[in-house]
Amino acid sequence: MTNTDTVGSTGRALHETHLPVAEIFGPTFQGEGPHTGRVCSFVRLGLCNLACVFCDTPYTWDRARFDVGAECPEQNVTAVCDQVAGHNTPLTVITGGEPLIHQGRVAFIELLNRLAQHGGIHVETNGTIPPTEHTRERVEHFTVSPKLSNNGADPCNKRVKPCVLRAFVELAMAGRANFKFVVSDHGDLAEVDHLVAEHQLPRSAVWIMPEGRTGDEILAKQATLADAVLKCGLNMTTRMHVLIWGDRRGV
Repeated sequence: MTNTDTVGSTGRALHETHLPVAEIFGPTFQGEGPHTGRVCSFVRLGLCNLACVFCDTPYTWDRARFDVGAECPEQNVTAVCDQVAGHNTPLTVITGGEPLIHQGRVAFIELLNRLAQHGGIHVETNGTIPPTEHTRERVEHFTVSPKLSNNGADPCNKRVKPCVLRAFVELAMAGRANFKFVVSDHGDLAEVDHLVAEHQLPRSAVWIMPEGRTGDEILAKQATLADAVLKCGLNMTTRMHVLIWGDRRGV
């Protein structure tokens, strides 16, 4: 029996009422992409289907280095949503880990239903899992972050799923999704340009984000990449929350 199958005091299986939650925080600002600067709350779920070496939230999935069960305890979605409601923000961003890995759980459906009562919902995903019909109905906007070879761990056929990207392209054409690529150097940018062309991602919906864990590192890479990003006809985003608060959890 897994922890998601354990029966709680009400007699209902935890997979119906609970999700692994790393952190809930707000009010804060969205720090990346086209919605940078918007006031929001964050719900960070545990578990991921990829293993990026530059991941800034490895405690949500890396069992070799972290006690993921302790870092992301199963929490009741009603309590999660009550905490978000207390932030009084107009938007909730569900991130991870990889949040769409939980779409098959009753608790994830309930999470979306309850959060929709408090305001808009955005989801941050790695673009390898297609949104279900229910998820598409409840989520206003998806930030899709396909991983490049700088992921360093996963083969291309695991981190780039053409059929899934097509589903998100449809959403992007409707103004409901954008694509965000983490880039360290010009080689990464050339890889992005190839993927954009190969999968017909709308360039107006593609954002380049410099990889970095400190403000100085982010700004330096932005300066190095800016001209080339413009030549590619792509957008660029900073990581505003890191520039303001540094590489801290829960801000």
